[in-house]
Amino acid sequence: MTKTANKNPVVGMNLSTRRTLALTATAILTFVIAYLTLSPSPPHVGLEELLSDKAYHVIAFAALIFPSALLYARSLIWVIPAALLFGGAIELIQPYVGREAEVADFLADAVGLSVGIVSGLFLRMLLTKLLPAPAVPSN
Repeated sequence: MTKTANKNPVVGMNLSTRRTLALTATAILTFVIAYLTLSPSPPHVGLEELLSDKAYHVIAFAALIFPSALLYARSLIWVIPAALLFGGAIELIQPYVGREAEVADFLADAVGLSVGIVSGLFLRMLLTKLLPAPAVPSN
């Protein structure tokens, strides 16, 4: 006889591992976004012509929240407000580092958070439905 392991079928990891991965990825992305948005002159990466500034805000903030939505959804209760505060703080700080603050950037951040949350939770639901929960042998 087998019983279901205390693991999430989404990725087959226990809660502690998922939490660590989600929060580590979120922390790294936070530093990357802070660097890119608060550098006095943004680094030239050759992508400026491909998409608008707002699209990059959507992508960045979707990426920021996606790991939490996929791996550790319970964290969204505090990660969402923290990410919104982070986006607002960026806009408030930008004029002091030679950049322009825009309400539209903050709105794009919020749209990105929504995209990341919906994408992460949807993928989590799909994987949970498609992948069986890991089984462990009983003693």
